[in-house]
Amino acid sequence: MEWLSLYSGGTGQIEEKKSRFIATIEPVSSEEEACDLIASVKKRYWDARHNCSAFIIGDRGQMSRCSDDGEPSGTAGRPMLDTLINEHITNVCVVVTRYFGGTLLGTGGLVRAYSGAVKEGLAKCTVIKKTAGSRVSFKCDYNDIGKIQYTAAQKGYHIMDCDYGSEVTVSMISDAGTKLVEDIRDITSGRASIGEPESVTYAIIDGKPVLFED
Repeated sequence: MEWLSLYSGGTGQIEEKKSRFIATIEPVSSEEEACDLIASVKKRYWDARHNCSAFIIGDRGQMSRCSDDGEPSGTAGRPMLDTLINEHITNVCVVVTRYFGGTLLGTGGLVRAYSGAVKEGLAKCTVIKKTAGSRVSFKCDYNDIGKIQYTAAQKGYHIMDCDYGSEVTVSMISDAGTKLVEDIRDITSGRASIGEPESVTYAIIDGKPVLFED
């Protein structure tokens, strides 16, 4: 299973039989950060009946925890965690706050409500796929840059920077490894001055590559 990561958090809300369910979702990188978020949300919504939580930590979702916070066992935290797992999202923490509306929802109703709140919150978040790849910087002639840009668009290479001086200095990212270097050589007929490829981790956000520390 390929795990995705949360890039930016969000808040979503649903209502079931006058009970309000507010999902607060944020990226976290450790159990400590997750616990801090849970404590912060409980403080913010101190007057709520329940603040149920779930989080997943690790590049492959190695650690996970959940809490029903007073709801019947298995009706809140576990469905919330299962929703994150089904969406393949890691390094994420969600707290669903419930303001009781006076009507009991039953086991099935609670499961649907807590799962639904998480889905509503995720719809307000930015989820990304981190990829291991290579960044290559090179210098080429102005006559070659059009062909470079065309090939990048065709093969899924990503141009990070283009600096137009006496030559064009280009920085490109790809998960294709040595194939990227080979294509640059072919396109420029060996004229490009190519630097050593650098291993990077990146994601495409709003159509642009963003680098991450490993």
